[in-house]
Amino acid sequence: MKIIIIGLGNFGRSLALNLTDNGHEVFGVDHKMEKVDLLKDRIANVVCMDANNELAYKVLPIQQANLGIVAIGENEGASIVTTAILKKYKNLRIVSRSLSTIHDTILEAMGINDVIHPEQDAAYRLTKQISFNYALDYFRVDNKHSIAEVFSPYSFSGKSVKSLKLTQKYSVSLITVIREIKNFISLNEKSKKKVIGLVTGDTILQKGDILTIFGSNKSIMNFLKDKLKNPD
Repeated sequence: MKIIIIGLGNFGRSLALNLTDNGHEVFGVDHKMEKVDLLKDRIANVVCMDANNELAYKVLPIQQANLGIVAIGENEGASIVTTAILKKYKNLRIVSRSLSTIHDTILEAMGINDVIHPEQDAAYRLTKQISFNYALDYFRVDNKHSIAEVFSPYSFSGKSVKSLKLTQKYSVSLITVIREIKNFISLNEKSKKKVIGLVTGDTILQKGDILTIFGSNKSIMNFLKDKLKNPD
């Protein structure tokens, strides 16, 4: 995918590098040369320009791009003007960073459906990591529900999914299991983790399994607390 990122502060720069590492062709834009210099040898292309100058967009492959990300984090007015300019390119899906509730309202009025709040999302993620405590990772579905990866309790080993009655006891659903696959051919090669696919009631859990569960945030936290109190 060809992606244009406008605003190369901490968030925009990290996004540009991560997207490049994932195989995307990234074009970075910022009006400060020092920020451009930080990425000139690390992403496909980077341009120093004023994103509020509509004529400057001629130097970008904007007609061939799939996605435009407005990552400006210092100037709300500049972000809004940049988003308005990108809106003129009908081929482009736009993701815009919002800096305030008023900014949210303006983006909504402009018809921008993909709005991001990096600081809020980071704070929310940290809150959930602290709250879920022993969850390995989680994904927010909405404000009340999440998908979490948790270590399977020792007491689950050797038992079938249906015998555990997760929905009845904990109000969580088991989506899948991540399992360590040992390599018996080469002793030097590390074991690999593999998603076993959709689970059934007859799926037998093993020691070291990682469970991917869905439920309300409260249900997941209650499950974790219960298994910490009663690990066996």
